[in-house]
Amino acid sequence: MPYQLKEQNNIKTSLLLFLVIFWVMYGFAQQEKPNIVWITTEDNSAIWLKLYDPENGVSMPNVEALAAEGIVFNNAFSNGAVCSVARSTLISGTYAPRTGSQFHRNAFEVPLPEGLKSYPEYLKEAGYYMANCAKEDYNFELDGIWDDSSKEASYRNRKEGQPFMQVWSLHDTHEGSMHKRLDDYAITDLHRNPDDITVFPYHPNTPTFRKSYAYYYEKHRHDDARIGELVAQLKEDQVLDNTIIFYFGDHGGVLPRSKGYIYESGLQVPLVVYIPEKWRHLFPAKAGSRVDGFVSFVDFAPTLLNLAGVAVPKQMDGKAFMGKDVSLQELNKQQLTIGHADRFDEKYDLVRSIRIGNYKYIRNYQPFNVDALYNAYRYKQKAYQEWLALYRKGALTATQAAFFKARPVEQLFNVSTDPHEIKNLANSPQFAEKLQELRKALNDKVTGWPDLSFYPESYLRQHAINNPVDFGQKHKKEIGELIAIANLELLPFTEAKAEIAKALKSDNPWKRYWALIVCSAFKEEAIAFTPIIRNLKENDDEVLVRLRAIEYLGLTAQENPVTALEKLLKEKHGLLDNLMILNTASLFKTLDNQLTFKLNKELLLSSAEGDKNGEYWINGRIQFLMGDAN
Repeated sequence: MPYQLKEQNNIKTSLLLFLVIFWVMYGFAQQEKPNIVWITTEDNSAIWLKLYDPENGVSMPNVEALAAEGIVFNNAFSNGAVCSVARSTLISGTYAPRTGSQFHRNAFEVPLPEGLKSYPEYLKEAGYYMANCAKEDYNFELDGIWDDSSKEASYRNRKEGQPFMQVWSLHDTHEGSMHKRLDDYAITDLHRNPDDITVFPYHPNTPTFRKSYAYYYEKHRHDDARIGELVAQLKEDQVLDNTIIFYFGDHGGVLPRSKGYIYESGLQVPLVVYIPEKWRHLFPAKAGSRVDGFVSFVDFAPTLLNLAGVAVPKQMDGKAFMGKDVSLQELNKQQLTIGHADRFDEKYDLVRSIRIGNYKYIRNYQPFNVDALYNAYRYKQKAYQEWLALYRKGALTATQAAFFKARPVEQLFNVSTDPHEIKNLANSPQFAEKLQELRKALNDKVTGWPDLSFYPESYLRQHAINNPVDFGQKHKKEIGELIAIANLELLPFTEAKAEIAKALKSDNPWKRYWALIVCSAFKEEAIAFTPIIRNLKENDDEVLVRLRAIEYLGLTAQENPVTALEKLLKEKHGLLDNLMILNTASLFKTLDNQLTFKLNKELLLSSAEGDKNGEYWINGRIQFLMGDAN
């Protein structure tokens, strides 16, 4: 054979060998990704588990077995305290008030930030089979992001050798399970005797509450049994040794003052991550250990991508806490988490929180609202009903009755010594420096996002729905000005008075709106503004400005709010404006159960325009306001 031909054959052989090796290695690399499983139990905070409260928590043996071969995160948090908001953060890795996904249940869906995809889409592009069984519940416009999202969705339907992510949502602990009659369950059906249960200090120590606790503990045991079955399935299918398992709660809950509230009972969740031997090099701590560093739902999507070897998009707000280049030292330096609450079904309340280390700061932007403000779904629970009845009878301690009282503008808690957040340190000179530190940190966050909730939801629906993030950036200066007006609540009235007067006379309706909220926070101290406020009530072009004027005059007992609110509700408004008006009416009804309203049910329901959620919310408010739902 001629030398030249022989050389060409050798080159071809070498090239072919190279291609074979390349494709083998490429295929091997494609297969050599960890499988990932998320097991989520709905509506349960960390404090209910023995892993987090050895004295009172319920034992979940299957979760504890995962912990023995994995990591327990001592400080894991949802950023929102209700499911659709929490899941919107999980799916996107973004803070909801920045992206317009902060309202539950959504009255409108919003697009993801420009250039950002959901984490299932990134993992699909990386070769993963994505199975979701079966809850979605996002406030974003998302379609087709899973390979299968149904009750039957399973990793078993993937291609041979294909890495997978499986999401299982378990709902035994969901709030809805507490709506059943407790009398239907005998004490013998419960693992714990209600008489042996210690209730939280803010709850009344009654048979109803103790049995509610016992029943809720039992629901955790049911979920744990299901978790054991799912892990056994992974083992039977011989994929457990290649599968990272996350177990966590989707937010806190579900006994009164947890789900929907941004106390630790509503935000701190259990998080256990099982680590197979094969992938322990991706984790910052040894199997069987506990980690003190703070992780939040905003960090979960970046963590998934990092574990899968996918670059984390810059549009995500969170930071990976496992995977390549994550060290235990750096992770434990993470000592900050942000919480937010907006509309929960028909209940409006704008609250933000920040926790740094052991100190938690809560900013109540509408401090005249009460935590107990009526919500139809929430008050289906017997414990809520009894708590309200005991308050009306005057049968509660001061700590238990605080749920029904107006809140301070600021609250500061040391959660290491006060885990139930009942001792407010905000007015203590000893903690003045800590208060200033956390106040500034939170204010920097809400102005930096910027926080879209400083506009009413109806205005966002009208003007920001197509691109909330872009809208926020274009209106960042104005949002900062609205926040500055809201922050006048933090000053002595004598120092705030001039700026309040200026805002009340502003051409900008939302500056007038926030000035009135500030007046309601100061209540009688702002009485000199009454003539201006009465004028706004009668003549302002913006219905929600008129609403806030009525609110102030009612809270200061200068006018009967019933007549003014009934008149406002006779006008034709959209669903979200009506919900906000009804929210204020419900506040007055919650404060004074003797008030009754005469409402045009047909007119109010017409504003829902066939929206089933809207109809439910309107009906719940009408039932409460025109009689007594309890």
